[in-house]
Amino acid sequence: MAAASSSPREENVYMAKLAEQAERYEEMVEFMEKVVAAAEGGEELTIEERNLLSVAYKNVIGARRASWRIISSIEQKEESRGNDGHVSTIRDYRSKIETELSSICDGILKLLDSKLIGSATSGDSKVFYLKMKGDYYRYLAEFKTGSERKEAAENTLSAYKAAQAGYRNYFPNLEMKYYKETVIPSLTFSFSQDIANGELAPTHPIRLGLALNFSVFYYEILNSPDRACNLAKQAFDEAIAELDTLGEDSYKDSTLIMQLLRDNLTLWTSDMQDDSAEEIKEAPKADE
Repeated sequence: MAAASSSPREENVYMAKLAEQAERYEEMVEFMEKVVAAAEGGEELTIEERNLLSVAYKNVIGARRASWRIISSIEQKEESRGNDGHVSTIRDYRSKIETELSSICDGILKLLDSKLIGSATSGDSKVFYLKMKGDYYRYLAEFKTGSERKEAAENTLSAYKAAQAGYRNYFPNLEMKYYKETVIPSLTFSFSQDIANGELAPTHPIRLGLALNFSVFYYEILNSPDRACNLAKQAFDEAIAELDTLGEDSYKDSTLIMQLLRDNLTLWTSDMQDDSAEEIKEAPKADE
C-alpha cells in the first residue's frame, strides 16, 4: 500500500530542518511561518515546531545583533579619533542594520501576539512564548533610544513578568515597589496564576532560560546588576536544590543553562571597574 502523502505543514517542517542544516536561516523562518499559518483553528504548535521556529528567528536576529555590536564599536572608535566623515558613513550603515533588526522583531512579535500565545494551552508553552516575546522586545531595547527604548523595555518587563506569573512571591515587595514607582510608573501589572512556578519545576529548562534572560535584561537594559545577580542566584540555587529530581530527558539542557547562570554571576560579581569585554550569556536558541 502506498504511503500517505505528507501534509503541507509536515513538508514545511521538513524543509525548515533542511534549511537549518544548510544554515539558510532566513528561509528557515519562511518555512516556519508557513507552519504557523497552517495551524488553523487555534491549533497549537508541537514542541518540535516551536523549537524550530525559535532556532530560525534566533539565528536570523543573532547575526544582526552581532553586526550591530561590531559596527557600534567601530563607530565609537572613529568618534574618539575625530573621524567625522567615517562616523557619518558608519551611522548610515548602522541605521540599515537597525531597520533589519526592527523588521525581524516585528515579524515574530506579530506572530506571538496574533497566534502563538493565544493558542498555547500548557504551562510550558505559555512560558515559552511569553519568554520569547520578552526576548524580542529586549533586542529592540538594545538599540532603540529615547521613548522607543523605554517602550521596548516596558514591553520586555511586562512579557517576562507575565511568564513568571506564578512567581509572585519570587520578587520581594521592595522590588515590585521599585518598578511600579521608579522604573516604569506607567506599566500595569496583571498576572495570571496558572503558569511558571505552579507548573514548571525549578530545574525545567524553560524556567531556567527565562530566569537567565530576565537577569540579562536587568543587567544590560535596566542597568541593575544587583537585581540581575539576585534573580540569577535564586534561580541557580533553587535548581541545585532539586537537581536530583531532574530527568534524563532535560538534564543536558538544564545543566547547560545553570552553567550559563553561574558564568554570568561570576562576571557580574567581579570588579565591574575593569570594563570586562567578556560575553554575557543568554539562553540557548531553543529551550525544550
